[in-house]
Amino acid sequence: MFDNAFSQLHPTLQNTLLELGYQTPTPIQAQAFAPVIAGQDVMGAAQTGTGKTAAFALPLLHQLLERGVKGTVRVLVVTPTRELAQQVYDKISEYSQHTGLKCVALYGGANINPQKNQLAKKPEIVVGTPGRLLDHLHIGTLNLQSLNALVLDEADRMLDMGFISDIKRLMKRMPSQRQTLFFSATYPKQVTDLAYRLLNQPVKIEVASSNSTADTVNQLVHPVDKKRKRELLSYLIGSRNLQQVLVFAKTRQSTEALAQELKLDGLKAEAIHGDKTQAARQRALDDFKSGQVRVLVATDVAARGLDIPSLDIVFNYELPHQPEDYIHRIGRTGRAGKSGLAISLVSREEDGMLTAIETLIDQRLAQEWLAGFEPDLEADRAHHEKRGGRGAEKRRLKKQLLKKAHKK
Repeated sequence: MFDNAFSQLHPTLQNTLLELGYQTPTPIQAQAFAPVIAGQDVMGAAQTGTGKTAAFALPLLHQLLERGVKGTVRVLVVTPTRELAQQVYDKISEYSQHTGLKCVALYGGANINPQKNQLAKKPEIVVGTPGRLLDHLHIGTLNLQSLNALVLDEADRMLDMGFISDIKRLMKRMPSQRQTLFFSATYPKQVTDLAYRLLNQPVKIEVASSNSTADTVNQLVHPVDKKRKRELLSYLIGSRNLQQVLVFAKTRQSTEALAQELKLDGLKAEAIHGDKTQAARQRALDDFKSGQVRVLVATDVAARGLDIPSLDIVFNYELPHQPEDYIHRIGRTGRAGKSGLAISLVSREEDGMLTAIETLIDQRLAQEWLAGFEPDLEADRAHHEKRGGRGAEKRRLKKQLLKKAHKK
């Protein structure tokens, strides 16, 4: 049926792919299928929107069909966010629709009782977030003793200090002899070092340079004073008649405040962040996809797992704390080979963050001053002089203290 990497898959999966309109595997899929099917550990790096879910899901489904095992958890996919867990679950359910294999999604912010009922049906594949997975292990509704394969999706976030202890607790509850797959768009050095300690002679697949941005995303910086960011954002949305706009801010408080201000500007806007229930986040996302909400303001929790078809533009209202998150943010646009635009509104206070991002992606971002929104150069000069003055004052006081200490 196929004369490419899809031909390696079980005939049932090939028929499903034909129904779904799949014809040619993406580079990460073409390179990942063989080692995953062979049972090797894999460390895969590819930009967002390049089909990483299918790269691990399809060959793992192939394994299950070839082995003919059912009625016990054989594959576990761990994700950092509820949105990504739901997205991966949806994709796996789509790929496995004719196989008889069962998949369940387990994440917090949702009633645990329906999840217990789903687990009672003995699914072969579980997708979940660390906290809720540990909850089910604690109460005995989940058993990982028969696990064949563990997948960490967005492995960089899963292996940072926020999740690593939970990941290690999960690993203690599963067989040491298993296949382990790590997939992500970014791999900071400390994460790469840790990954190699957790994997067994992994096959490293890197279809683009690590920590790079997709060629399909045009990136632009608009320098602007911090106090005029919201005004500029509203102007750009209105003057360009943008109808579906995803905006990233740093904190839960700033997402809520910005969404409220945009509403006052006459724009239908909603905020999503970690403090909102899963139902509220899903409702806001559904309204955004359907066009009822024009602007969705999100924290970085939404940078991983949001799958919005044909999203043309992403705004960075505030630059992220971690430069790697910039790559995940702008990866929400320019997906599946389509072009997209990522605009960052950068104030003088964020110059250091911008430099860190440019260093990470090894690229200088084009800057454009917009007429009427140019940064206040006098304020900028005063800002630097003030910082320099403070530094000079600190140096003067330090000299005085050293002199006093010397006299003593």
